[in-house]
Amino acid sequence: MRADERLDAPRLEAYLRERLPEADGPFSLAQFGGGHANLTYLVRFGASEYVLRRPPLGPVAPSAHDMRREHRVLSRLYRAFPLAPRSFLECTDPAILGADFHVMERRSGTVIRREIPARFDEPATCARIGEALIDTLAALHSVDATSVGLEGLGKPEGYVERQVEGWIRRWEAAKDRDHPYSSELIAWLRAHLPRSQAVALVHNDYKLDNLLVDPDDPARIVAVLDWDMCTRGDPLMDLGYLLDYWVEAGDDPDWIRAAAMPSHRPGFMRRRDAAERYARATGMDLGELHWYVVENLFRTIVIVAQIYIRYLRGQTQDRRFSSFGERIGLLFEKARALVASGQI
Repeated sequence: MRADERLDAPRLEAYLRERLPEADGPFSLAQFGGGHANLTYLVRFGASEYVLRRPPLGPVAPSAHDMRREHRVLSRLYRAFPLAPRSFLECTDPAILGADFHVMERRSGTVIRREIPARFDEPATCARIGEALIDTLAALHSVDATSVGLEGLGKPEGYVERQVEGWIRRWEAAKDRDHPYSSELIAWLRAHLPRSQAVALVHNDYKLDNLLVDPDDPARIVAVLDWDMCTRGDPLMDLGYLLDYWVEAGDDPDWIRAAAMPSHRPGFMRRRDAAERYARATGMDLGELHWYVVENLFRTIVIVAQIYIRYLRGQTQDRRFSSFGERIGLLFEKARALVASGQI
């Protein structure tokens, strides 16, 4: 556990023992690695395991890293979407850890990040992983929010417009310098706003490394993670975000390196095929999908900029973020190419 991310274990233990459903036995605490934002910890009471999530250190963007929202979603959604881990409690008392946090059930599985594990790197297996990725997203978007008490989550009316303007404001607040294409990209997004077709539960960070898969059968998804931005809105935002990460063979090598999703490996569907599979499952019209992919690429740029500015200001010491300035420039060049091509 990094020194600046250690928790007050005695205080936390006393708080949780009184509130979790199974909290007998010796207490232990360890930090999970791999994430770039929220801090995640394994909590044990004897044989019982839980996961604690809290926001990153230092100032965070408004409405980002929302543990109250994540608890609200995960304390209900598991009833209709079993891949959502159940959250058991939330804490909004800063005296405990200095920030909001919540505690949820632990699911065990494998996370696939930049590289496909060698034991999975076979075309038929990769094909099934890609299919499961799309089918799970379509299943989430079919959930009736009212059936799990989430009908009041978010404000679907005007969702697309608010997303665009919100990410523009966040860009202005997070950028460390001006980038040549940023103004042109923002103008393009505003000029081509689509009209939403539907309202659904939107995960808002749905990609391969936010899934746990069965280590013996990676096409069987065990859990979908990171729900702190979940809301009700336009489901094509989720699809556009996923396709932004869905690189394929023949893409610019810089895009493949930046995407952190190994969908260019033999067997994975191409982006267009993935989109068409989603359309068959949901009945959605994908005529304006190009805009959603570009918008979500801009959103990714802003998220990278938010992390990078925290690094530049010394609010995090994680050296993984030192190259994020270069990554921002690469993503702007990708955006320029996508807008010019008119293709996903």
